[in-house]
Amino acid sequence: MSTIAALGALESGLVFALVAFGVFLSFRILEFPDLTVDGSFPLGAAVCAIMIVSGVNPWLATLVAFIAGMMAGMITAFLNTKLGILNLLASILTMIALYSINLRIMGKPNVALLGETTVLTPTESWGIPYYVATPLVFSVVILVAYILLLKFLNSRLGLAMRATGANARMARSQGISTDWMIMLGMAVSNGLVALAGSLFAQSQGSADITMGVGVIVIGLASVIGGEAIITPKTMLLALLACIVGSILYRFAIAFALNADFIGLKAQDLNLVTAILVTLAIVAPKFKANLSSRFGKGA
Repeated sequence: MSTIAALGALESGLVFALVAFGVFLSFRILEFPDLTVDGSFPLGAAVCAIMIVSGVNPWLATLVAFIAGMMAGMITAFLNTKLGILNLLASILTMIALYSINLRIMGKPNVALLGETTVLTPTESWGIPYYVATPLVFSVVILVAYILLLKFLNSRLGLAMRATGANARMARSQGISTDWMIMLGMAVSNGLVALAGSLFAQSQGSADITMGVGVIVIGLASVIGGEAIITPKTMLLALLACIVGSILYRFAIAFALNADFIGLKAQDLNLVTAILVTLAIVAPKFKANLSSRFGKGA
């Protein structure tokens, strides 16, 4: 694998770490199986792209994309908490609706950003290659998101949200509004995913209606794979596992597709993804079995 390919994998891994954060919030913290992310990822890209080509400041466009993602998450939570729709079905309904909404926003299947001013444009004056500058910018974004999310989850509000996911009945008995916690958690989750979509569109130079297909699988693979490597004993380690899992996932994909001796091609991406997710799910069980065996042997 070449240096450029490795830096490209790092860049994608950093962007999708935001997706992993979002999936971690919904699946791990709230125990909410959320498929909205397949729609909120291209939503963030669509909103950001159409605003940029309309002459809006790229930083403002990125912020609005984040807010749009939060609104999508709140719709899913509303369907679940207020209308009594099963959480998985609620997220599917929102995801399906977002496909049409994203088309409405862009007015066409894709919007090109080549030649437009983006949040990455200032890096051109740094005097270093684009494929080096972009991962540096995304590293800062991920670091800020990591610190803010860690502080939030360890705050009183974050602890109330964690209690809601752990035992909703107990949380309600303590005076916690579980519906509000679900609304807030889903909003932040999908806001992060939409933010990832907006950054991904700016780094790739376009927003496409199909770019959200399989994002939920990538997010799950990152979370589960990261937890297989780093035991999430604390919230600090759990969030760190999301970042590590996302980066390693993208490197594994890049290695599989660039290794000539394996013989895989671009059309095999979904197959590689399915295999990696399966391995990530099985790895913790295999690790536990080994530990118990060696423990008994000792």
